[in-house]
Amino acid sequence: MSGGQPPGVFRRNQPKIRTGPGIFSRTVGFVGVIILGALILGFLRLLDYSQNFLAPESVSREVVVSIPQGASSGQIGQILRQAGVIRSPEAFAWALKIRAWIGKPVSLKAGEQALDPAEDVWRIINTLHKGNFKLYPFTVPEGRTMVEIAQAVQAAGLGRASAFLALCKDKAFIASLGVQANTLEGYLFPETYSFPRGTPLKTIIAAMTEQFFKVWSKYSATAAMKGQSLKDVLTLASIVEKETGRAEERPLIAGVFLNRLEKRMRLQTDPTVIYGLPNFNGNITKADLENPHPYNTYVIEGLPPGPIASPGEEAIKAVLSPAPVQYLYFVSRNDGTHHFSETLAEHNRMVNRYQRRPTRGS
Repeated sequence: MSGGQPPGVFRRNQPKIRTGPGIFSRTVGFVGVIILGALILGFLRLLDYSQNFLAPESVSREVVVSIPQGASSGQIGQILRQAGVIRSPEAFAWALKIRAWIGKPVSLKAGEQALDPAEDVWRIINTLHKGNFKLYPFTVPEGRTMVEIAQAVQAAGLGRASAFLALCKDKAFIASLGVQANTLEGYLFPETYSFPRGTPLKTIIAAMTEQFFKVWSKYSATAAMKGQSLKDVLTLASIVEKETGRAEERPLIAGVFLNRLEKRMRLQTDPTVIYGLPNFNGNITKADLENPHPYNTYVIEGLPPGPIASPGEEAIKAVLSPAPVQYLYFVSRNDGTHHFSETLAEHNRMVNRYQRRPTRGS
Protein backbone atom coordinates (compact mmCIF):
# COMPACT_ATOMS: atom_id res chain seq x y z
CA MET A 1 0.00 0.00 0.00
CA SER A 2 1.56 3.27 -1.01
CA GLY A 3 1.87 6.39 1.21
CA GLY A 4 0.76 4.65 4.43
CA GLN A 5 1.69 2.51 7.38
CA PRO A 6 0.21 -0.89 7.61
CA PRO A 7 -2.23 -1.21 10.46
CA GLY A 8 -0.64 -2.49 13.64
CA VAL A 9 2.86 -1.57 12.55
CA PHE A 10 4.81 1.08 14.56
CA ARG A 11 7.92 2.90 13.78
CA ARG A 12 10.93 1.64 15.62
CA ASN A 13 12.06 5.09 16.78
CA GLN A 14 8.71 6.01 18.44
CA PRO A 15 9.23 6.55 22.24
CA LYS A 16 7.66 4.01 24.48
CA ILE A 17 5.58 4.88 27.58
CA ARG A 18 6.50 2.72 30.58
CA THR A 19 3.64 1.42 32.65
CA GLY A 20 3.25 -1.28 35.21
CA PRO A 21 4.08 -1.92 38.90
CA GLY A 22 7.66 -0.67 38.90
CA ILE A 23 7.04 3.06 38.77
CA PHE A 24 4.04 2.79 41.11
CA SER A 25 6.14 1.01 43.69
CA ARG A 26 8.83 3.63 43.56
CA THR A 27 6.25 6.42 43.87
CA VAL A 28 4.57 4.76 46.81
CA GLY A 29 7.93 4.07 48.38
CA PHE A 30 8.94 7.71 48.08
CA VAL A 31 5.70 8.93 49.61
CA GLY A 32 6.05 6.32 52.34
CA VAL A 33 9.50 7.58 53.20
CA ILE A 34 8.11 11.12 53.48
CA ILE A 35 5.22 9.96 55.67
CA LEU A 36 7.50 7.81 57.82
CA GLY A 37 9.92 10.66 58.21
CA ALA A 38 7.11 12.98 59.18
CA LEU A 39 5.85 10.44 61.69
CA ILE A 40 9.30 9.99 63.18
CA LEU A 41 9.82 13.73 63.32
CA GLY A 42 6.42 14.20 64.92
CA PHE A 43 7.14 11.43 67.39
CA LEU A 44 10.46 12.98 68.30
CA ARG A 45 8.85 16.37 68.75
CA LEU A 46 6.09 14.81 70.80
CA LEU A 47 8.67 12.97 72.85
CA ASP A 48 10.55 16.17 73.35
CA TYR A 49 7.37 18.05 74.31
CA SER A 50 6.32 15.26 76.67
CA GLN A 51 9.37 16.09 78.76
CA ASN A 52 7.45 19.19 79.82
CA PHE A 53 5.09 16.97 81.81
CA LEU A 54 7.94 15.58 83.90
CA ALA A 55 9.27 16.91 87.21
CA PRO A 56 11.68 19.82 86.79
CA GLU A 57 13.93 18.56 89.60
CA SER A 58 15.10 15.19 90.84
CA VAL A 59 15.60 16.01 94.53
CA SER A 60 12.51 16.42 96.70
CA ARG A 61 12.09 19.71 98.55
CA GLU A 62 9.32 22.06 99.66
CA VAL A 63 8.43 25.10 97.60
CA VAL A 64 5.68 27.34 98.96
CA VAL A 65 3.57 28.86 96.19
CA SER A 66 0.83 31.40 96.77
CA ILE A 67 -2.21 30.88 94.52
CA PRO A 68 -4.43 33.99 94.44
CA GLN A 69 -8.16 33.60 94.92
CA GLY A 70 -9.92 33.56 91.54
CA ALA A 71 -6.74 33.00 89.50
CA SER A 72 -7.24 31.32 86.10
CA SER A 73 -5.52 28.06 85.20
CA GLY A 74 -3.27 30.01 82.83
CA GLN A 75 -2.24 32.40 85.60
CA ILE A 76 -1.64 29.50 87.96
CA GLY A 77 0.54 27.80 85.35
CA GLN A 78 2.68 30.93 85.03
CA ILE A 79 3.02 31.19 88.82
CA LEU A 80 4.06 27.55 89.10
CA ARG A 81 6.61 27.92 86.30
CA GLN A 82 8.14 31.00 87.89
CA ALA A 83 8.39 29.11 91.18
CA GLY A 84 10.17 26.24 89.39
CA VAL A 85 7.48 23.71 90.27
CA ILE A 86 6.57 22.81 86.67
CA ARG A 87 8.48 22.90 83.39
CA SER A 88 5.84 24.44 81.14
CA PRO A 89 2.60 26.40 81.65
CA GLU A 90 1.37 24.96 78.33
CA ALA A 91 1.94 21.39 79.49
CA PHE A 92 0.13 22.28 82.73
CA ALA A 93 -2.84 23.58 80.70
CA TRP A 94 -2.84 20.45 78.50
CA ALA A 95 -2.78 18.22 81.56
CA LEU A 96 -5.85 19.99 82.91
CA LYS A 97 -7.63 19.58 79.54
CA ILE A 98 -6.74 15.90 79.36
CA ARG A 99 -8.16 15.34 82.82
CA ALA A 100 -11.36 17.08 81.78
CA TRP A 101 -11.59 14.99 78.56
CA ILE A 102 -11.31 11.73 80.48
CA GLY A 103 -13.99 12.82 82.92
CA LYS A 104 -11.74 13.76 85.84
CA PRO A 105 -11.79 17.56 85.96
CA VAL A 106 -10.23 19.28 88.95
CA SER A 107 -10.61 22.54 90.83
CA LEU A 108 -7.40 24.18 92.01
CA LYS A 109 -7.44 25.57 95.54
CA ALA A 110 -6.21 29.06 96.33
CA GLY A 111 -3.83 29.86 99.16
CA GLU A 112 -0.26 29.06 100.14
CA GLN A 113 0.44 25.56 98.90
CA ALA A 114 3.46 23.46 99.80
CA LEU A 115 4.55 21.80 96.53
CA ASP A 116 7.42 19.52 95.49
CA PRO A 117 9.33 20.25 92.24
CA ALA A 118 10.43 16.59 92.20
CA GLU A 119 6.86 15.62 91.27
CA ASP A 120 5.47 15.56 87.73
CA VAL A 121 2.73 17.88 86.53
CA TRP A 122 0.00 15.31 87.19
CA ARG A 123 0.90 15.04 90.87
CA ILE A 124 1.23 18.80 91.16
CA ILE A 125 -2.32 19.12 89.84
CA ASN A 126 -3.56 16.51 92.32
CA THR A 127 -1.88 18.37 95.17
CA LEU A 128 -3.44 21.68 94.12
CA HIS A 129 -6.82 19.95 93.86
CA LYS A 130 -6.68 18.33 97.31
CA GLY A 131 -4.87 21.24 98.96
CA ASN A 132 -1.55 20.89 100.74
CA PHE A 133 -1.55 24.19 102.54
CA LYS A 134 1.56 25.52 104.23
CA LEU A 135 0.85 25.49 107.96
CA TYR A 136 2.14 28.07 110.41
CA PRO A 137 2.27 26.85 114.03
CA PHE A 138 2.07 28.84 117.22
CA THR A 139 2.22 27.55 120.78
CA VAL A 140 0.14 28.72 123.72
CA PRO A 141 1.92 27.68 126.95
CA GLU A 142 -0.09 27.30 130.14
CA GLY A 143 -0.74 30.55 131.97
CA ARG A 144 -0.71 32.91 128.99
CA THR A 145 -3.16 35.81 128.81
CA MET A 146 -5.33 36.84 125.86
CA VAL A 147 -2.88 39.63 125.05
CA GLU A 148 0.08 37.24 124.97
CA ILE A 149 -1.87 34.73 122.84
CA ALA A 150 -2.86 37.49 120.40
CA GLN A 151 0.81 38.43 120.07
CA ALA A 152 1.73 34.79 119.35
CA VAL A 153 -0.90 34.62 116.61
CA GLN A 154 0.44 37.81 115.05
CA ALA A 155 4.04 36.58 115.27
CA ALA A 156 3.01 33.47 113.32
CA GLY A 157 1.69 35.71 110.54
CA LEU A 158 -1.90 34.61 111.06
CA GLY A 159 -3.51 37.95 111.82
CA ARG A 160 -3.25 41.22 113.70
CA ALA A 161 -3.16 41.02 117.49
CA SER A 162 -5.59 43.93 117.78
CA ALA A 163 -8.16 42.15 115.58
CA PHE A 164 -7.70 38.94 117.59
CA LEU A 165 -8.31 40.79 120.87
CA ALA A 166 -11.33 42.59 119.47
CA LEU A 167 -12.94 39.23 118.68
CA CYS A 168 -12.06 37.93 122.16
CA LYS A 169 -14.15 40.80 123.57
CA ASP A 170 -16.99 40.64 121.02
CA LYS A 171 -20.00 39.53 123.07
CA ALA A 172 -21.99 38.21 120.10
CA PHE A 173 -19.05 36.16 118.87
CA ILE A 174 -18.28 34.91 122.39
CA ALA A 175 -21.89 33.73 122.79
CA SER A 176 -21.75 31.96 119.43
CA LEU A 177 -18.90 29.83 120.81
CA GLY A 178 -21.01 28.69 123.75
CA VAL A 179 -18.98 30.73 126.25
CA GLN A 180 -20.89 32.57 128.98
CA ALA A 181 -18.41 35.31 129.79
CA ASN A 182 -17.57 38.88 128.90
CA THR A 183 -14.24 37.93 127.31
CA LEU A 184 -12.49 34.75 126.21
CA GLU A 185 -9.79 35.10 128.86
CA GLY A 186 -9.13 31.59 130.14
CA TYR A 187 -11.05 29.84 127.36
CA LEU A 188 -8.23 29.83 124.78
CA PHE A 189 -6.80 26.45 125.66
CA PRO A 190 -3.00 26.06 125.92
CA GLU A 191 -1.85 23.92 123.00
CA THR A 192 0.19 24.05 119.80
CA TYR A 193 -1.98 25.02 116.83
CA SER A 194 -1.21 25.13 113.11
CA PHE A 195 -3.14 27.02 110.45
CA PRO A 196 -2.53 28.17 106.88
CA ARG A 197 -2.20 31.89 106.35
CA GLY A 198 -5.46 33.47 105.40
CA THR A 199 -7.41 31.41 107.93
CA PRO A 200 -10.08 33.68 109.47
CA LEU A 201 -9.27 34.68 113.05
CA LYS A 202 -12.75 33.50 114.05
CA THR A 203 -11.80 30.01 112.87
CA ILE A 204 -8.58 30.08 114.91
CA ILE A 205 -10.34 31.28 118.05
CA ALA A 206 -13.14 28.76 117.59
CA ALA A 207 -10.58 25.94 117.41
CA MET A 208 -8.98 27.09 120.66
CA THR A 209 -12.26 27.31 122.56
CA GLU A 210 -13.39 24.00 121.08
CA GLN A 211 -10.23 22.41 122.49
CA PHE A 212 -11.03 23.93 125.88
CA PHE A 213 -14.54 22.45 125.94
CA LYS A 214 -13.16 19.10 124.81
CA VAL A 215 -10.91 19.06 127.88
CA TRP A 216 -13.58 20.49 130.18
CA SER A 217 -16.00 17.71 129.20
CA LYS A 218 -13.81 15.33 131.22
CA TYR A 219 -14.32 17.37 134.41
CA SER A 220 -17.75 19.00 134.10
CA ALA A 221 -19.53 16.18 135.95
CA THR A 222 -17.07 16.37 138.86
CA ALA A 223 -17.46 20.15 139.05
CA ALA A 224 -21.26 19.82 139.09
CA MET A 225 -21.07 17.19 141.82
CA LYS A 226 -18.90 19.52 143.94
CA GLY A 227 -21.19 22.47 143.26
CA GLN A 228 -18.45 24.40 141.44
CA SER A 229 -19.28 26.41 138.34
CA LEU A 230 -17.21 26.40 135.18
CA LYS A 231 -16.33 30.06 135.71
CA ASP A 232 -15.16 29.52 139.31
CA VAL A 233 -13.08 26.46 138.45
CA LEU A 234 -11.48 28.20 135.50
CA THR A 235 -10.78 31.36 137.48
CA LEU A 236 -9.11 29.54 140.37
CA ALA A 237 -7.22 27.24 137.96
CA SER A 238 -5.81 30.29 136.18
CA ILE A 239 -4.52 31.63 139.50
CA VAL A 240 -2.96 28.27 140.37
CA GLU A 241 -1.33 28.22 136.93
CA LYS A 242 0.20 31.66 137.43
CA GLU A 243 1.46 30.85 140.95
CA THR A 244 3.57 27.81 140.09
CA GLY A 245 5.20 26.02 137.20
CA ARG A 246 5.78 22.87 139.24
CA ALA A 247 3.31 20.08 138.55
CA GLU A 248 3.62 18.61 142.04
CA GLU A 249 2.71 21.95 143.62
CA ARG A 250 -0.52 22.63 141.77
CA PRO A 251 -2.75 20.45 144.04
CA LEU A 252 -1.07 22.03 147.12
CA ILE A 253 -1.63 25.60 145.95
CA ALA A 254 -5.19 24.78 144.92
CA GLY A 255 -5.70 23.35 148.41
CA VAL A 256 -4.39 26.56 150.03
CA PHE A 257 -6.74 28.79 148.04
CA LEU A 258 -9.77 26.54 148.59
CA ASN A 259 -9.00 26.49 152.34
CA ARG A 260 -8.83 30.28 152.39
CA LEU A 261 -12.09 30.61 150.46
CA GLU A 262 -13.77 28.22 152.87
CA LYS A 263 -12.59 30.30 155.83
CA ARG A 264 -13.62 33.52 154.03
CA MET A 265 -10.03 34.72 153.95
CA ARG A 266 -8.90 36.94 151.11
CA LEU A 267 -6.81 35.12 148.54
CA GLN A 268 -4.09 37.82 148.56
CA THR A 269 -2.36 36.51 145.45
CA ASP A 270 0.01 38.72 143.45
CA PRO A 271 -0.88 37.47 139.92
CA THR A 272 -4.43 38.83 140.25
CA VAL A 273 -3.10 42.22 141.29
CA ILE A 274 -0.74 42.26 138.31
CA TYR A 275 -3.55 41.27 135.91
CA GLY A 276 -5.57 44.31 136.94
CA LEU A 277 -2.73 46.77 136.41
CA PRO A 278 -2.73 48.29 132.90
CA ASN A 279 0.97 49.18 132.93
CA PHE A 280 2.73 46.80 135.27
CA ASN A 281 6.50 47.45 135.33
CA GLY A 282 7.57 44.21 137.01
CA ASN A 283 7.57 45.36 140.63
CA ILE A 284 4.55 45.24 142.91
CA THR A 285 4.38 48.24 145.23
CA LYS A 286 2.36 48.91 148.37
CA ALA A 287 0.22 51.24 146.29
CA ASP A 288 -0.48 48.39 143.88
CA LEU A 289 -1.63 46.16 146.73
CA GLU A 290 -3.97 48.89 147.95
CA ASN A 291 -5.34 49.75 144.51
CA PRO A 292 -9.04 48.77 144.71
CA HIS A 293 -9.50 47.32 141.23
CA PRO A 294 -11.82 44.29 140.72
CA TYR A 295 -8.91 41.83 140.40
CA ASN A 296 -7.04 42.93 143.53
CA THR A 297 -7.52 39.94 145.83
CA TYR A 298 -5.79 41.85 148.65
CA VAL A 299 -8.86 44.09 148.64
CA ILE A 300 -11.81 42.06 147.32
CA GLU A 301 -13.45 39.06 148.95
CA GLY A 302 -13.49 35.72 147.18
CA LEU A 303 -12.53 35.12 143.55
CA PRO A 304 -11.86 37.87 141.01
CA PRO A 305 -14.47 38.48 138.26
CA GLY A 306 -12.98 35.89 135.93
CA PRO A 307 -9.85 34.01 134.80
CA ILE A 308 -6.56 35.90 134.61
CA ALA A 309 -4.94 33.52 132.05
CA SER A 310 -5.48 30.24 130.22
CA PRO A 311 -4.90 27.34 132.60
CA GLY A 312 -3.83 23.92 131.41
CA GLU A 313 -5.60 20.67 132.15
CA GLU A 314 -3.44 19.87 135.19
CA ALA A 315 -4.39 23.14 136.87
CA ILE A 316 -8.07 22.45 136.26
CA LYS A 317 -7.63 18.97 137.66
CA ALA A 318 -5.84 20.37 140.72
CA VAL A 319 -8.76 22.66 141.57
CA LEU A 320 -11.21 19.76 141.36
CA SER A 321 -8.87 17.34 143.18
CA PRO A 322 -6.83 19.49 145.58
CA ALA A 323 -4.33 18.05 148.04
CA PRO A 324 -6.01 17.26 151.40
CA VAL A 325 -3.90 19.75 153.39
CA GLN A 326 -4.53 22.34 156.10
CA TYR A 327 -2.14 24.91 154.63
CA LEU A 328 -3.31 28.51 154.45
CA TYR A 329 -0.09 30.18 153.28
CA PHE A 330 2.82 29.68 150.92
CA VAL A 331 5.90 31.67 149.98
CA SER A 332 8.42 31.30 147.19
CA ARG A 333 11.84 29.85 147.96
CA ASN A 334 13.17 31.68 144.90
CA ASP A 335 14.10 28.41 143.20
CA GLY A 336 10.76 27.66 141.57
CA THR A 337 9.34 25.93 144.65
CA HIS A 338 7.31 27.15 147.63
CA HIS A 339 7.21 26.65 151.39
CA PHE A 340 3.70 25.91 152.69
CA SER A 341 2.51 26.84 156.17
CA GLU A 342 -0.58 26.27 158.31
CA THR A 343 -0.08 29.28 160.58
CA LEU A 344 0.65 32.93 159.95
CA ALA A 345 3.53 32.84 162.45
CA GLU A 346 5.33 30.11 160.51
CA HIS A 347 4.57 31.87 157.25
CA ASN A 348 6.09 35.11 158.51
CA ARG A 349 9.28 33.29 159.49
CA MET A 350 9.51 31.76 156.03
CA VAL A 351 8.92 35.12 154.40
CA ASN A 352 11.77 36.60 156.39
CA ARG A 353 13.99 33.68 155.44
CA TYR A 354 13.25 33.62 151.73
CA GLN A 355 12.04 37.09 150.86
CA ARG A 356 13.75 39.36 153.43
CA ARG A 357 10.81 41.73 153.36
CA PRO A 358 7.59 42.28 155.32
CA THR A 359 4.85 39.70 154.82
CA ARG A 360 1.97 40.30 152.47
CA GLY A 361 -0.11 37.48 153.97
CA SER A 362 0.36 34.76 151.31
